[in-house]
Amino acid sequence: MKKILAIDDDQAVLNYLNIMLLQTGAYKVATLANSARAFQELKANDYDLLLLDMDMPEVSGLDILRFIREKSIDIETIVLTGVEDVELAVAAMKLGAFDYLTKPVDNDQLLKIITAVLESRRERGGGVPEPAPTRDGLAFPEAFQEIITQDPDMLRIFQMVEKMAQPDHSILIWGESGTGKELIAKAIHRISRRRSEHFVAVNAGVFANELFASEFFGHDKGAFTGAGAAKKGFLEEADRGTLFLDEIGELALPIQVKLLRVLQEGEFFRLGSTKNQKVDVRIIAATNKDLLSEMKKGNFRKDLFYRLNMSSVYLPPLRERKGDIPLLCRHFLAKYCEQNQKAIQRISEPAMRLLNQYDFPGNVRELMNIINSAVIIETGGELLKKSLPHYFLENSRAGEAVLPGTPLQSLSEMEKEQIRRVLAQTKGNKSQAAKILGISRVNLLAKIKKYQLQA
Repeated sequence: MKKILAIDDDQAVLNYLNIMLLQTGAYKVATLANSARAFQELKANDYDLLLLDMDMPEVSGLDILRFIREKSIDIETIVLTGVEDVELAVAAMKLGAFDYLTKPVDNDQLLKIITAVLESRRERGGGVPEPAPTRDGLAFPEAFQEIITQDPDMLRIFQMVEKMAQPDHSILIWGESGTGKELIAKAIHRISRRRSEHFVAVNAGVFANELFASEFFGHDKGAFTGAGAAKKGFLEEADRGTLFLDEIGELALPIQVKLLRVLQEGEFFRLGSTKNQKVDVRIIAATNKDLLSEMKKGNFRKDLFYRLNMSSVYLPPLRERKGDIPLLCRHFLAKYCEQNQKAIQRISEPAMRLLNQYDFPGNVRELMNIINSAVIIETGGELLKKSLPHYFLENSRAGEAVLPGTPLQSLSEMEKEQIRRVLAQTKGNKSQAAKILGISRVNLLAKIKKYQLQA
């Protein structure tokens, strides 16, 4: 995984670049807002690419480019600036910059240039090859014991998470449903100084907004009809510990305002109370939504985003780490055989071939549910293809050549068709369908509405 350093005195720009690049799943990203520390950072760490602002106080972009040249630092540079200055561009290129872009930067254009510069670097043999990471290289391997993987990129993510976990700030975890965001949040808690306190996990997507406020902040007796006694909320339960908020993008704007107050002031009000309460809690949030897009639509507050996104972790989908599929299959087979008192020894070659070549839109959670379902149905000593769920067999294209002229589907069309098939398989049971698909029921209802799958 290539390493990119972004230096800019505007923290909002750094946050934006960080998220945009992490979402590709192709890069490890570090950011630096204080340009005076640039020389030390470039000497102490090896990076493949530098995204560099020009107009900064104390140490300018040109100063940094001169330092790179004088010290013969092996790094490629793309200059980003809000000032359209041809002379500055020429000076930057003379000092070795690969290209020069003015802000606001077009995402697609920037990603194309990054791809081009890194490809050029690879062909020249630039950079030092990174050794393949192992769990032996982790300082806290026990924190990740629940995550079954041998994928090099995942193991590098573990190394990054170890560094993020120890400073006591908020972390935002990005990734599709079923990629293991809660497991990473638990690992962060186990590594942090709060490890001996409570870890409270909450899925914001499963509550109606009115109910979420009551559950999150708690309520006093008589706060609303049916509130016969005072009740602690998730915040108080997690006091001195860690609160994990999954599907943070589902929160309504009024709740976002209250959560922002918790992050800024460490205080909140129970429903029905005028007395503010203090709380010491670390918040780890997770989302499968593009929060940058949600902010542009006005659905997610920018100030809350920047408060939550002190550090970011991006988890790749299972289709991007297919080498883990056999490992996960064996793990889930053993787990569900024990739970169901079955003696299935292996997965047949045809069944394994289908599993290896399937894209798993529901990620690891979907694979887990497929194996669980198959174990329950299988009566022999080998898990056969016929025991795999009907929807999976219908949707799998493993081993089938794509014939010339076969129309290709977009990802949205494939998702729509898969949801339709699973709903048919479950006879319209949305809770069961959501479990099979590896998404929340609220998320499924939104997709049903989006694709007009119900009248």
